Amino acid sequence: MLEVPMTQSMALPGKTLTRQIAFLPLVGLIFFSTSGGPYGLEPLMATSGPGMGLFLLLLVPIIYGIPLAAITTELATSIPEDGGQYVWAKRGLGSFWGFQAGLLRWINSWVDMAIYPVLFASYLAILFPAATKGENTLLRIGSIGIDLHWLVGVVCVIVPLCLLNIRGARSVGDSTILFFILSIVPIVIMTVLGLFKLTADSTNPFSPFVIEGSTPLAAFGVGLAVVMWSYCGFDSIGPIAGEIKDPKRNIPKAMMVAMIIIIASYMLPLMAAMAVGGWESWEEGSFGDIAGALGGPALRVLVVVGGMFSVLGMYSSLLMSSSRTVYVLAQEHWAPASLGRTCRRRGTPVVAIVVSSLIYAVFSVNAFEELVVVDVFLINFLALLQLAALIALRIREPRLDRPAKIPGGWFGLALLGVPFVSSTLFLVYSQLVADDGSFALWLFAIVITLSTLAYIPLRIRRNKALAAFPAAHVDESRVDD
Repeated sequence: MLEVPMTQSMALPGKTLTRQIAFLPLVGLIFFSTSGGPYGLEPLMATSGPGMGLFLLLLVPIIYGIPLAAITTELATSIPEDGGQYVWAKRGLGSFWGFQAGLLRWINSWVDMAIYPVLFASYLAILFPAATKGENTLLRIGSIGIDLHWLVGVVCVIVPLCLLNIRGARSVGDSTILFFILSIVPIVIMTVLGLFKLTADSTNPFSPFVIEGSTPLAAFGVGLAVVMWSYCGFDSIGPIAGEIKDPKRNIPKAMMVAMIIIIASYMLPLMAAMAVGGWESWEEGSFGDIAGALGGPALRVLVVVGGMFSVLGMYSSLLMSSSRTVYVLAQEHWAPASLGRTCRRRGTPVVAIVVSSLIYAVFSVNAFEELVVVDVFLINFLALLQLAALIALRIREPRLDRPAKIPGGWFGLALLGVPFVSSTLFLVYSQLVADDGSFALWLFAIVITLSTLAYIPLRIRRNKALAAFPAAHVDESRVDD
């Protein structure tokens, strides 16, 4: 069956999304889509040991982060279009896998994005205990409780960042620079103070290498999953590739700069924090206490507030990415037409942004928090699908212009791909053997089954929509699945 590629006349009504994202905002978007800084990494030292934790922060970029960034860069510079993974999988593997890449990416965002409003409220609760989860219930419907904690996340994160995204890609990109400054400056101050104390006290931040009673292999296994999670997200710029200025030049440079910043933002603060000690009991949010020990109450407050701005940067960047995915699915008649409509004034996919935000608000209710376990399975399935699309495109379209092609031909790709696939499968395995692994696997299987079953009726619906354009061009060189 022949693939009917979309032409401009076949797209739904709405303005074409324009290229508004310059180099520095792109660096900010990559930083927040992947990292957001060291916030949340504190438990790594307590579970793996200082030496192993710092070692993994240097190793994982090589076996996982850099390969994911390189794969995304090659695809995004070769086919710099909105939709990213959907477009790449469709061209390389056919419409079925394109549909899966797009739909599963959006579905995954439902549980992934719901984390950030909750995290923001948790940081605020450190300063204002009234916002603590479960403390002030406003409404209860059966087992579902709506409390002040949830309301803070909606009012302070979901609503304002929905409005910011409606303003456009340029506003979102520019805001990441502000969020970066506000989130990283307190960490920099803490890091400088910690490194001075570390040097003065002649403290070895790599000692002990593993926690007492553990082996290097066990510590490696526990920490690898945590650190790999901290290097996910480089592929999030795929769906916004069509809005990046001079993508063939800016994407490779921005990826490299963001990678360096991310590694440094993980390594240096954790090394500096070792000057305080007590790493055995560190947990998420401990950077506030560490900062207080180094710089007093004022620095503690600044670091906690910095964590809140980090959350804002991550949520805003990822909302832009996820909304473009469903927007393109609607433009290509896989999703309801309304999701493909744009704001007349701003030219942004306003319906996709608003609908996505409403879904994230619902999923941030505590009744759905257990669903986040499926995140690891979906993220890594999509990462492997992206690699498969790259391989397929190299075979099917060998003459495609690839400004940032992974060097070394097939050998170079294997050199990056083998450790990437191995580490990805390990991360999935580590989730599977966890206490809730069976639940996550069943949930993943259900999602995959439903997305597969949805393809058939939606394909029929899409074909009917395409039939309404009798003048549509059919590319005979493209064979559908």
